[in-house]
Amino acid sequence: MPFATTHTVALNGALGHLIDVQADVSPGQVSVTMVGRGDAALREGQDRIRMAIINSDLRWPATKRITLLLSPADLPKSGTHFDLALAVAVVSADGGLPDGALRNAAFIGELTLSGGLRPAVGVLPMVLAAAERGIDRVYVPEPQQDEARMVPGVDVFGVRSLAQVVALLRHEELPSAPPVAASSGTPLLSWRGEERLDELDLADLHGLTDAKYALEVAAAGGHPLLLSGPKGSGKTSIAERLPTILPDLTPEESLELTAIHSLAGVLDPADGMIVRPPFAAPHHDASKASIVGGGNGQVRPGEISRAHCGVLFMDEFPLFRSDVIDALRQPLESGDITIARRDESVRLPARGLLVLAANPCPCGNYSSVPRANQCTCADPVRRAYQAKVSGPIADRIDITRHVRPALGGQVDRFRPPESSSVVRERVAAARQRQRERFAGCSWRLNSQVPSPRLKDAWPITGDGGRMIDEATYRGRLGARGAVRVARLAWTVADLESVRSGRDIRPGPAHVDTALRLRAGEPLDLRVAEERAG
Repeated sequence: MPFATTHTVALNGALGHLIDVQADVSPGQVSVTMVGRGDAALREGQDRIRMAIINSDLRWPATKRITLLLSPADLPKSGTHFDLALAVAVVSADGGLPDGALRNAAFIGELTLSGGLRPAVGVLPMVLAAAERGIDRVYVPEPQQDEARMVPGVDVFGVRSLAQVVALLRHEELPSAPPVAASSGTPLLSWRGEERLDELDLADLHGLTDAKYALEVAAAGGHPLLLSGPKGSGKTSIAERLPTILPDLTPEESLELTAIHSLAGVLDPADGMIVRPPFAAPHHDASKASIVGGGNGQVRPGEISRAHCGVLFMDEFPLFRSDVIDALRQPLESGDITIARRDESVRLPARGLLVLAANPCPCGNYSSVPRANQCTCADPVRRAYQAKVSGPIADRIDITRHVRPALGGQVDRFRPPESSSVVRERVAAARQRQRERFAGCSWRLNSQVPSPRLKDAWPITGDGGRMIDEATYRGRLGARGAVRVARLAWTVADLESVRSGRDIRPGPAHVDTALRLRAGEPLDLRVAEERAG
């Protein structure tokens, strides 16, 4: 027949759109016309498709008028992964495939001139989007078949060439083809710096009792954390051990994060699904686009999205550029990031645990104790440096800890020294309590509960509620701060419930701890020890 329709997927950030790829082959002036708002890379695909069909010993309708439509036509489309769907549509429209061969099938992959396939970026979110719209067969480049098979309910065919795809659709024997070349993003170095984090343990840190407790609270409830203190006090060591106390990702979180890494082009299909929370620590000279996402052409997720469900650690935070710091306001409040351009608006998830570390001044030697102060910075320089972590950003940070170097021979007063595995069990149990409490809701952790629902469904009443009201009345807390203290109090109560084995609601002691965590004040270790006991 002179007309055929198949499918592929266009990505707009983390949102996938099912695209109808239509081809019409009919008598008329010989030409190839492509419509549907494709970018330059997609339009260049006309020549790749023609040569791939010819070199695959398939018929190219050289004496016909060929019209290619990517529908919906008003949606911008970019990338080279449309090649395979376009080529299959042309072959089918020219009578090269049996009727019904393309029903409920999607095709993803870039073609070479010889008819071979090349890997595409974002296969997992594409297959997810196709499956949600009723597609039950997907054809992808062979190296990415394991990635595509992470989506349940879809038959995935890993192929090497256009000729093999046509043979499958015709139910014929597969012709031989050379293996698909690896993606150009394949790591070339055997050393990977993040592997050193696997050997870290919370038990390595001596002293720092309130900082380690703050770390546990942050991990249990997903609360943003600010660590300040002089150089060498242990801020980086604390932050790097945060992933060790986070539980494995849930199946839903694992699929979300793996799809984001696939979209970013950093997923190694050989590694399978990501099951451990990621840890990202960009350099303070990183650009805004690398942190929040962006880039030329298709928008790629930045570090804040790649750390979704994990940890984004920003060391030497005041040294980051002002536009990067200001860009953190939205994800800290809403848990996602929106990148708006002239023709598109892309929304990406960003519910990672943000950890900031800052020295008290550029030289790192300032101390409020006159005898210990060795700072050489001028007062205006120090004030400008400290202003980077104040105002709107500081108001969105749930926990602030002023870290002081541990003294020689210092031991933990808060509780006996514990390994990361022990703390991780408590964190996992506290998160399980939250999942049960928020069953049926769109959020998972205390830090994500919307303010109106928190007040209506899980209010803090009695003396604890009056403590928050009094702190607000005295100007110690703003409206946002009061909500964040209430969320913190719930997390503190969840951890106590795990330790005691009883169902505990937030009370005055939990609110007091939350207020101290929020304001950066020292914890009342006596009360904390009794509650932990």
